[in-house]
Amino acid sequence: MSRLSTSDSRTLRIAERAGAVAFVTALTAVAAQISMPLPFTPVPLTFQAMVVLVGGALLGSRLGMMSQLLYLGLGLAGLPVFAASPTLAQGAARLLGPTGGYLMAYPIAAFVTGFLAERGFDRRYFTSVVAMTCGLAVIFTGGVLWLARFVEPTGALASALAAGFYPFVIEDFVKLLVAAGVMPSLWWLTGRRV
Repeated sequence: MSRLSTSDSRTLRIAERAGAVAFVTALTAVAAQISMPLPFTPVPLTFQAMVVLVGGALLGSRLGMMSQLLYLGLGLAGLPVFAASPTLAQGAARLLGPTGGYLMAYPIAAFVTGFLAERGFDRRYFTSVVAMTCGLAVIFTGGVLWLARFVEPTGALASALAAGFYPFVIEDFVKLLVAAGVMPSLWWLTGRRV
């Protein structure tokens, strides 16, 4: 059996990373389709944020961010990767609409979560919760600040919080508590020691 050359080994690593980025991008798109519109807000309930956070922790800061930039790029190209909306078409209109701030925060949230995971925050449940809470805070901050441009009275942070934060924070934090168990569990299952 011959050994892989250095260039073959490097090519294989690049292919593995590209595949992992594409996989997390696809999972984000699938998670967007599992959505529930709410009558009192333009922001639907989805599982995207959890995929963004776990993807960032799994892939690390740069690749996690790339997976979400690719997701946004596919959406900008008009592919139906964003959550279904009765009022907004896929594409640039979605990024410029009321929920665009959440979407545009995904790459930063994946980067932050991945950055913390690269520093060992993914090894223990509590520190995974901390890393993912930081990522979720990025998503909510971007989303609520952007949403404030669309709620009445225009620019009112209190109205944006009422429409885009309060209805979701408990549910998203519960999902985060479940998602935070993924990384330490993977370390345990693979037998890697801290």
